[in-house]
Amino acid sequence: MQALQRIDLQQVSEAAAGNYTNLPLSLVNDHVIRISIMTEPFYWHYHPNSDESFLCIEGVLVIALESETIELHPGQLFTIPKNVLHKTSPKGPRSVNLTFELEGMETKTE
Repeated sequence: MQALQRIDLQQVSEAAAGNYTNLPLSLVNDHVIRISIMTEPFYWHYHPNSDESFLCIEGVLVIALESETIELHPGQLFTIPKNVLHKTSPKGPRSVNLTFELEGMETKTE
């Protein structure tokens, strides 16, 4: 059983250092909730065994797909189905988002 815990997202995001921080926050059944703090783009990739949902909480998160580009603003959610090639990056100096994905998610490059 997972211990009961209150997580302060602002405190976690303020403590992040470096160009890209991706920390697991909580497990929900067989899925993990992560916080991602980005100041640089992440590389093109896909996940063959899991969908991935993004919830923007600070800044603007840009999600590039092969066919279009999505901009997520705070409070907006977008789900990428498994096997869909994508690349994420902040618009501006930094973005903070939560991701929801299978705990054993695989990441593959193009």
